Amino acid sequence: MTLTQTAPSPFRIPADSPDWWRQAVVYQIYPRSFADANGDGIGDLAGIISRIDYLKQLGVDAVWMSPFYPSALADGGYDVDDYRDIDPRIGTLDKFDQLVAALHGAGIRLIVDIVPNHSSDRHRWFQEALNSPRGSAARDRYIFRDGLGEHGELPPADWTASFGGPAWTQVPDGQWYLHTFAVEQPDWNWDNPDVHAEFIRTLRFWADRGVDGFRIDVANTLSKDLPEQLPTAAELAAMPKDGNHPMVDRDDVQDIYAEWRQVFNEYDPPRTAVAEAWVDDPARRARYASPESLGQAFNFDLLQADFDAASFRRVVAANLDQAALSGSSSTWVLSNHDVTRHATRYGLAPLAGSKAKQGAEWMLAGAPADQFDRELGLRRARAATLFELALPGSAYLYQGEELGLAEVTEIPDDRRQDPVFFHSTPEHRSYDGLGRDGARVPIPWTPAGPSFGFGPDSPEAAPAHLPQPSWFGQYSVAAEERDEGSTLTMYRRALALRGRLEGAETLEWEEELSGGDVLAFTRPGGWLCLTNFGEDPAPVPAGEVLLASSPLVHQDGSALVPGATTIWMKV
Repeated sequence: MTLTQTAPSPFRIPADSPDWWRQAVVYQIYPRSFADANGDGIGDLAGIISRIDYLKQLGVDAVWMSPFYPSALADGGYDVDDYRDIDPRIGTLDKFDQLVAALHGAGIRLIVDIVPNHSSDRHRWFQEALNSPRGSAARDRYIFRDGLGEHGELPPADWTASFGGPAWTQVPDGQWYLHTFAVEQPDWNWDNPDVHAEFIRTLRFWADRGVDGFRIDVANTLSKDLPEQLPTAAELAAMPKDGNHPMVDRDDVQDIYAEWRQVFNEYDPPRTAVAEAWVDDPARRARYASPESLGQAFNFDLLQADFDAASFRRVVAANLDQAALSGSSSTWVLSNHDVTRHATRYGLAPLAGSKAKQGAEWMLAGAPADQFDRELGLRRARAATLFELALPGSAYLYQGEELGLAEVTEIPDDRRQDPVFFHSTPEHRSYDGLGRDGARVPIPWTPAGPSFGFGPDSPEAAPAHLPQPSWFGQYSVAAEERDEGSTLTMYRRALALRGRLEGAETLEWEEELSGGDVLAFTRPGGWLCLTNFGEDPAPVPAGEVLLASSPLVHQDGSALVPGATTIWMKV
């Protein structure tokens, strides 16, 4: 790899600009699996504070923290008991304030997760609802219905929850409540003004503590319009998702976010937000990214694209069009806490157009080694990362991807935590595999030790809450910091260089250099990204190579880009 010093880009958005988020590199931390300071086996805020120098050296602009709220962990923290407190296993509000100050002192902003579709079943309002009669104000904050059948013994509809099993659960007095996800996650009723007011209080609570932005979990499911006679599951699935669907991506969900936008704009600078909105129509996703709504929306299309030049170009072109439609910037994601790590996905058989989660069937089959090419997966992952980081817009990185971590498959059933595993049938698991625990295993910091440096190296320390495999040591931060060719070294160099090269949010496809397995584009300021998605080497264009995801090869005095490799060049 080569890295040449370049002058700062005159087009770079200043760090103190209200638009800092448009081209930011955001690093997702799954708090329970990042760093464990007190040795109880669970990551905590003190652990994150202890690793801020690492984040600064990596070169990220912001940290997004997955939920850290009090929770029974029925869904990895996305079952929230109290939206305005910290899980005592993770820290305290005072420690949170210290974290905000330390991040800001390092020039890193903080984005936190808000989970507005559902609470946990331990939330004080849901407990109040259970102890209140039918038709009460307390029950109206959630979605309760009488059952079908002679005595209400049947659920109001035959719907299946996203994690498997029925979507309606009966309470002792005979009524049923809706939970789109796990049984421990009752859906809020967003027609109730109490719910609106509660979340406004929550947003202000965290913004007042210095939080810079919010990631909105399943942002497209809050608003619901459920008729007295509910449709069957088959009828519901057949309904068009055109803004009037009873359950998802309703037009009136934007009324909620317009209300939130008013709150965000009370602050200087305005607080940012990004929507997790899985919608089929890109034009509808752009609604969440408009300046009157949340301002930005995740583009997950690369998560379902094979490592293929045509697929990547199609995804990029479509999402840049979508960004222009919304006035926002695009977002680029290759891994997160909900999907198989991309170093594994790219070493498996291609999806070939399927919308299934890549890697699910492989894990369900026992993760046979002969179906996974670990070396090829990592080479492709490194190439895809440099491609991603060269694109206009913001990039969201997931903890551990900078180490080249593959999915952990060696998790015994009795150590699994994901409700996808526990609440689904074998048929449903064919979509989500054995769950998401393999991407949530605590990351390694040292080559050895009881938890590879995740927790203290002492006999008293508890093991990591999810088991780490023996091969983790070679991918640890300490091991990779000593290796000039490591994935960590490449990420650090790429982010440093990106900060000096980043310009206006446009690109130009280089048709003369693209074709077949090769895809190239230039960015303002005179730099080029070229990716060889194939196996055969491709010529290096004229210019100065700034960075390469894999070493170039030389043949007859000419430099060539090997297969599964991306280069950045000054042209």
